[in-house]
Amino acid sequence: MNTIQSLAAPAGRILISLIFIVSGVSKIFSFAGTQGYMEAAGVPGVLLPIVIALEILGGLAIILGWRARIAAFLLAGFALVSGLMFHANFADQIQMIMFMKNLGLAGGFLMIVALGAGPYSIDNRNRS
Repeated sequence: MNTIQSLAAPAGRILISLIFIVSGVSKIFSFAGTQGYMEAAGVPGVLLPIVIALEILGGLAIILGWRARIAAFLLAGFALVSGLMFHANFADQIQMIMFMKNLGLAGGFLMIVALGAGPYSIDNRNRS
């Protein structure tokens, strides 16, 4: 494996995960507002702590490459479900772009499901 390939996997894991970690942390600091937004969309607000945990812990697991396939599968599902629930107003161009962003993120996570975390990951620490 050449240098570019071995650096691309950890860089990709960091970049794809940052959006979820930042989003999860921002939900902590705007808990009531986020809960109200969820409830207005028909999602029980009681699920917000689970969403925050998935975004932050799942994002960190991907960055570290720890059980990356499982975390990536969960985050891919989350990206698809949340895209359908919150960004499916395709008449609104911004919502369409947000939905497509979620599809792209899900696709990236499914690549991790298929290929694993790659080099410089906890999952691969014992492999040569």
